[in-house]
Amino acid sequence: MSRLSLHALAVGVATASLSLSAQAATEVSWWHAMGGQLGEILEGITEDFNQSQDEYQVTPSYRGTYAETMTGAIAAFRANEQPHILQVFEVGTGTMMNAKGAIYPVYELMEEHGRAFDNEAFLPAVVGYYTDTNGNMLSFPFNSSTPIMYYNRDVFEEAGLDPEQPPETWEALAEASRQIVESGAASCGFTSSWPSWVMLENFSAMHNSPLGTLENGFGGMETELNFNNELVARHWDNLHDWQEENIYRWAGPGTGPDSEPMFYSQDCAIFFGSSASRADVAANSEFEVGFGMQPYYDDVEGAPQNSIIGGATLWALQGHSDEEYAAVAAFFEYLSQPEVQAEWHQQTGYLPITQAAWDLSKEQGYYEENPGADISLQQMTLNEPTENSKGLRFGNFVQIRDIISEEMEAVMTGGKSGQEAADDAVERGNALLRDFESANQ
Repeated sequence: MSRLSLHALAVGVATASLSLSAQAATEVSWWHAMGGQLGEILEGITEDFNQSQDEYQVTPSYRGTYAETMTGAIAAFRANEQPHILQVFEVGTGTMMNAKGAIYPVYELMEEHGRAFDNEAFLPAVVGYYTDTNGNMLSFPFNSSTPIMYYNRDVFEEAGLDPEQPPETWEALAEASRQIVESGAASCGFTSSWPSWVMLENFSAMHNSPLGTLENGFGGMETELNFNNELVARHWDNLHDWQEENIYRWAGPGTGPDSEPMFYSQDCAIFFGSSASRADVAANSEFEVGFGMQPYYDDVEGAPQNSIIGGATLWALQGHSDEEYAAVAAFFEYLSQPEVQAEWHQQTGYLPITQAAWDLSKEQGYYEENPGADISLQQMTLNEPTENSKGLRFGNFVQIRDIISEEMEAVMTGGKSGQEAADDAVERGNALLRDFESANQ
């Protein structure tokens, strides 16, 4: 046989071997809600896992917004077409916890498939949000974030403000925004994404003010919303007044879809958004960006307290084979490695969900080389979380958050006062809480 024939045979055998190996790999599907820069980074990490071994193949699939992804998965489950892994944002936790027979708790998944999983390895703020009353982790923490301040350092300088000193209080923010607009450096001072998350949920946590009874819902489904207090009403009225003065700009309900474009175009000098917007901000800003914490009212005792997490976790859904769950467990173990978590944190702005990943980022000099990258961590760990600042766990909160946004918009358009809108949001939200309680008894 000629050397050419031997080479052809060798190539053929190798190709067949690779083909058989690929066919033998156990495949699992992962539905997620990350587009843009975050989606590209997510797909890169998934491909790294797939290349690291030849037993399993994870296929990520972008399914729209968090709400759209969750709604689509519910419909798919009813048709027995559910994915193996589902990314669910933090406010869907209460609903997922009560989806009896639909979820495979992550602590059981990892234990039953012999994969390492230690609650104590995760940051306390993450553990507390996603565990049951017995301290068992129900979903796998993946992308945890908190809202921070992004500001245009170039505009600050042009307006005569110190770019090294972002405003710390809401009063100082209003005054800085006023100076920016009056100087002509930008046409608006600040805007915000996710109005409910930033201007109510985290706003309340930073002031150690409750959103609801029973530890913001952690204590049981009998919880009732009670955020219609003087502080929230005051803040929403201030936002309306600041918008009338053109130093604040409402960016729409829901996600506040117009907020980031207004920041990138330099119409607004300050933008409140997820710490995980860092990747998109870096990719889209043609100016120097600064970072700061969420402001507070300095006449409120105990403020600033601490912010709470957003983002999402990964839920394993029932209805698949044991071999496929072994693949899911292997993937989760890979994602929890310090090197993987540190890379994800550094590339995106999401929190390093484990202490080891945080320590590794420090050792690598990441925070020294990237000033402001640890703002989210500082803000989350300002103080020991209280019953009012450890998070929230309300059923039907996806729909309740939409109600909150609607009521806030009514304030911004002058249709209601802050107190009227807060009262109506609480009344409408509590009706949904009672519906959820009734459906899950």
